[in-house]
Amino acid sequence: MLVDSHCHLDKLKLEELGGSLDSVLDSARARGIKQFLCVSVTLDDFPNMAKTVESHADVAISCGVHPLHNECQFEQAQLLKLADDPKVVAIGETGLDYFYSADTIEWQQNSFRQHCQVANQLDKPLIIHTRDARQDTLDILKQEGADKAGGVLHCFTESLEMAKAAMDLNFYISISGIVTFGNATELRDVVRALPLDRILVETDSPWLAPKPYRGKQNQPAYVHEVAQFVADLKGVSLAELSEQTTNNFYQLFKHANRA
Repeated sequence: MLVDSHCHLDKLKLEELGGSLDSVLDSARARGIKQFLCVSVTLDDFPNMAKTVESHADVAISCGVHPLHNECQFEQAQLLKLADDPKVVAIGETGLDYFYSADTIEWQQNSFRQHCQVANQLDKPLIIHTRDARQDTLDILKQEGADKAGGVLHCFTESLEMAKAAMDLNFYISISGIVTFGNATELRDVVRALPLDRILVETDSPWLAPKPYRGKQNQPAYVHEVAQFVADLKGVSLAELSEQTTNNFYQLFKHANRA
């Protein structure tokens, strides 16, 4: 079985994908994807996201505010209250993005720190978005003791050195469809060097569809292509890669109900 460790099911344009979330998930299940983690990007959207997936026992959820949603002001107490829901298995996605929003660094860093503190309070792992902010991301994780809760650097596109530093802090590295892109040579080298017991796979759907679906809306079923590509890079079978990444998922997200 496979796990899509990071998707945004509430953001899918379902009219393009059979018309219902049931059909999208059934398509994925038919390809051996048996667990999904639907990831929050704002607290305002969180209740609707949770309601959208509540009837699906194989869909876990997170709670948090994406670093590019700086218009979404929140109080740490609000995040703590929402994330304390037993259905929430992770905090985020949170982190730093200096590529798209270098003018909101102070807000991003403050938000990131609050997420780290909530993760430690609730003993739930972090889902980290990081872009063009390698050192600050690592520094905040260290300063806030984020190794206690652990977590994952999702949709990883950074250096092997950053991956190693994150793994030393009790973090996993999640690989998306970007690894299949023609210009992702450096990322493929990183994936070859990563230990199997620290890798997750994801779609980040509805974005970043892997080859051969580039240009189309991404969906959880396509995590199969990501997993096959990673398996080929690692020189292992799809079955071995699937088993290991699934075990990694449940090792990290210990509050998720095993499908």
